[in-house]
Amino acid sequence: MEKIHDDGHVHTPFCPHGSHASLEQYIEQAITLGYKRISFCEHAPLPAGFPDPTPNKDSGMPHADLEAYIKDIQDVRKRYKNDITIFTGLEIDFIEGFEAETKAFLDAYGPALDDAILSVHFIYARDAYGLLDYSAETFEALAKKAGGVDQLVRRYYETVLRSISSDLGKYKPRRLGHVSLIRKFRKAFDLPSDERWLEAVLGETRKAGFSLDINGAGVVKPLCGEPYPPVAIIEKAERMGVPLVYGSDAHHPDGLGQGRGMLPKVKLDMPG
Repeated sequence: MEKIHDDGHVHTPFCPHGSHASLEQYIEQAITLGYKRISFCEHAPLPAGFPDPTPNKDSGMPHADLEAYIKDIQDVRKRYKNDITIFTGLEIDFIEGFEAETKAFLDAYGPALDDAILSVHFIYARDAYGLLDYSAETFEALAKKAGGVDQLVRRYYETVLRSISSDLGKYKPRRLGHVSLIRKFRKAFDLPSDERWLEAVLGETRKAGFSLDINGAGVVKPLCGEPYPPVAIIEKAERMGVPLVYGSDAHHPDGLGQGRGMLPKVKLDMPG
């Protein structure tokens, strides 16, 4: 495995469902691990009017915190400029039906960002939105709404493909987050083969000139045990010339570097 010097997907104390560890704690841990670059990509505020399906309504940071988030990263960036390169980023949710609101948000805040990830967490099924990765129980409930596990897998990848082709304006993120997130609970459910879907995602990613988040978080999830996307797809993406950016998806400093041991030896690009 190639030594990883960069982490393109790191969360912060601004994550309402993460830890309260400080930005400094993340940065000090990154320096200890030998990182040269780190990209903080916190969950962006969800669009106004979107019914967050999580029990605590905590999928994204409150809009009121956004300015402080950007300022705090700018502050630590100055203090640590001789030790590590720090990017200000956001993880943007692609939510079917809220494309206009997402574009307006990116038009407003895109100029302040160095980096961004476009991810699918929410699936629209039977007149309601469900969060794909909250728990195995909510996954099962969402699958029932979608008409079964096979139909949920289809809806997920259809949504990922739609995210690639959607018009989100000049500041649309050009890196796709954890494109096989549907596999998070794969050991608990009889999922259909999604190889064809993932190959379609790779083809559209290459065509659009996007990169992929090679996400180590799935490795440490007990019902997943593999990176997002799986190793064979990572290797195929490299052969196709799709840029690959490692992301720990850490929600605590201890999560930095997670999943590194299961990644294949592929060329990794820097974030930003």
